[in-house]
Amino acid sequence: MFVERNVSLQPLNSFGIAARAAHMVRVRSEDEVRAVLADAGLTAAGLFVLGGGSNIVLTGDLRALVLKVEVPGRRVVDQTARHTIVEAGAGESWHDFVGWTLDQGLPGLENLALIPGTVGASPVQNIGAYGVELQDRFHELDAIDLATGELFTLNAAQCGFGYRDSVFKHAPAQPGDFGLAGRALILRVRLALPRAWRPVLGYLDLERRMQETGISAPDARQIHDWIVAIRRAKLPDPAVIGNAGSFFKNPTVTPEQCQDIIGRDPKLVHYPMPDGSVKLAAGWLIDACGWKGKRMGNAAVYDKQALVLVNQGGSQHPATGGEVMTLARAIQTSVYERFGIRLEPEPVVV
Repeated sequence: MFVERNVSLQPLNSFGIAARAAHMVRVRSEDEVRAVLADAGLTAAGLFVLGGGSNIVLTGDLRALVLKVEVPGRRVVDQTARHTIVEAGAGESWHDFVGWTLDQGLPGLENLALIPGTVGASPVQNIGAYGVELQDRFHELDAIDLATGELFTLNAAQCGFGYRDSVFKHAPAQPGDFGLAGRALILRVRLALPRAWRPVLGYLDLERRMQETGISAPDARQIHDWIVAIRRAKLPDPAVIGNAGSFFKNPTVTPEQCQDIIGRDPKLVHYPMPDGSVKLAAGWLIDACGWKGKRMGNAAVYDKQALVLVNQGGSQHPATGGEVMTLARAIQTSVYERFGIRLEPEPVVV
C-alpha cells in the first residue's frame, strides 16, 4: 500500500478546482481497501471516496484520507432468457465501458454515451440521459462497508434509486436507517442489457438527427455516435474548460404549477412525466433569468448552455469552490424569485 502525501486534487476533479489532500491511497481491489481500513492511524481523520471527480465541487483542502478508486475489469458474467449481464470495475471509465459493450454486440447503454466519470459513480448519481437512466439497466453491485470491511451486494431496490439520487447520497437520519453516504465504497457494478433491444428515440435532438440523415431505424452504434456528437456540441470538454456537467437537476412540478408558469412564460420548456408530474428544463429557467455567460470571479455560466457552470480561470487561475457555490446560490435565488422554483445542485459539495 503506497500512501501519497500532500496530493494536488486539481487534475483529479473535472472542474479543475485547486485543492489538496493530506493523504491519498489508490485502491484497485477489496483487499487493498481492507488494508487501508486496518491502519487506524491512516484512517483517523476520516475517509473520502474519489472516483473520476466529475461530480464534485471542492471548497477546500481535504484532511480525510482520499481513497482513489481504480478497480479495473470488464466482462460478460451471465445470460438469462431476457438479459445479458455485464460487469465493470468501479474504476473503469463509464464512456469507455459503454463503447466496450457495443463492441461486444450488446446494446442498451448507447443513450448514456459520453457521460463523464467512472462506472463506480454511475449508481451513486443514477446517471441518465436521452430517455434512459442507470436504474433501467441496473442488475446489482458489490461494495465494501468502510466501517466493518465487509463485502455486500445490493440490488436495484436496495439502492433506492431516484432522479439523480440513490442511497449512496444519503446519511442515515437516525440509527437503523439505510443510508450509505460516506460508508460504502463501490467495487463492481453489474448491468442487465436487454437481449430484445429496442431503441429509445423520444428526444427532439434524436428526432432531428433522424430527419437530417434520413435514417429512420438507427442501430445502437448510430445512436451512440449521434449522442456523442450532440453532447460535444452542447457541453464543454472538461479537458478544455473545467466543469462538472449539468450543475442543477431538472425540477419537477405539478401540471397546475406548469400551466401557471406557461401563463407568464409561454416558451417554457417542459416534459410530461409518466407519473403525471411535469419536468422543467433547468437550463431554460436559468437562461430566462439572464444568466448565460455571466461570471463571478473565475466561475461562470457557460455561454452555450446555461445549465453548465465552468471554470474560466483555467489551470493557472482556477475558480475556487467558493466562487462556484456563490454563483450557484445567486442563480438559485434568481430562479426562485422569478418562477417560484428551487433548483437543486447535482454535484456533491465537499
